[in-house]
Amino acid sequence: MSGLRIVRLANFVAPASGGLRTALRELGRGYRAAGHDPVLVVPGRHADDRETGQGRVITLPGPLLPGTGGYRVLTDRRRVAALLEELAPDRLEVSDRTTLRWTGRWARRARVPAVMVSHETTDGVLRTWGLPDGAARRAADALNVRTAHAYARVVCTTEFAEREFVRIGARNVVRAPLGVDLTGRHPALRDPATRAGYARADETLLVMCSRLSVEKRPGTALDTLAELRRRGGRAVLVVAGDGPLRPRLEQRARAERLPVTFLGHVADPRLLGALQACADVCLAPGPAETFGLAALEAMACGTPVVASASSALPEVIGMAGAVAADHGEAFADAVERLLARREPDRRAAARARAECFGWNTAVEAFLAAHDAPLPTRPALPEGVP
Repeated sequence: MSGLRIVRLANFVAPASGGLRTALRELGRGYRAAGHDPVLVVPGRHADDRETGQGRVITLPGPLLPGTGGYRVLTDRRRVAALLEELAPDRLEVSDRTTLRWTGRWARRARVPAVMVSHETTDGVLRTWGLPDGAARRAADALNVRTAHAYARVVCTTEFAEREFVRIGARNVVRAPLGVDLTGRHPALRDPATRAGYARADETLLVMCSRLSVEKRPGTALDTLAELRRRGGRAVLVVAGDGPLRPRLEQRARAERLPVTFLGHVADPRLLGALQACADVCLAPGPAETFGLAALEAMACGTPVVASASSALPEVIGMAGAVAADHGEAFADAVERLLARREPDRRAAARARAECFGWNTAVEAFLAAHDAPLPTRPALPEGVP
């Protein structure tokens, strides 16, 4: 392959699904279609090395991170550094600005242009873990200063994600949005039989596709359901996703007699798409989201989204969805506002907004951040593996 070798390092990749896994896969496919040589290095239970549709994927053994429900991290710096020397990248792309930030120094010594991708806001994550606002901001600023100095560029997917770097005066920040599979996620996936399996015709079907962990605030979805039912609404909730908070959420649903179906991880993307397309409203309560791929997938299916006003999603969903403060009453209000719109109108608006975010555009933006040649032939069609 005559293009650049772009080596990508990532931690906190969910074992089977998740926004980061999706982004890594789609960007890798796009890099490859543009004539480059992408190599992804991730942690896993066992060592592995294989060629895939997104390029070469190397798995290094990494320990489980306690309390995260399956996340692993690359902790063996010597092994990672040795692998980088062996791979001899033309570009380095890193998706973890905590435990992998040392790779910025390696890249400087090796004279390899390196990019750090900001997939979350540091202060937002710290706040969701209980750190007071002031302390979270100070800690985030200190970490972000070191990150900005360590890498040639910092890539942010939204203006929301960029703010914490603008705050510290970083001048090497570039914007590159993520995308959505506009073929694999489509309103045509809507299936009455699938919907009937979870809700009656006179019920409002709410769906949340999320990792069930603290920073995602999945309990807000249950708060929303409880509030809607308290107001007399006939609503049910389906949760697609797994994580450390699942047992606690299931226990609460039983104790409060809330009609919630927990599906766990949904491996079949078509089934997940059908679920998103059948929903009346999808919920995205995570306050630290810097893009929100699951929400964008739902909108590509023609389903509007209620999202946390504290996240980046207000700028992603635009007027096609609704935003709310981080509590059940506000989310319930937003659900009712969306349902007050004519169904054809709200579904058409959701799809139209999603069409602003194709993966080809995202790939071109990321390649520009790498100063890498853009495609000289048609990029990978949307949705083609």
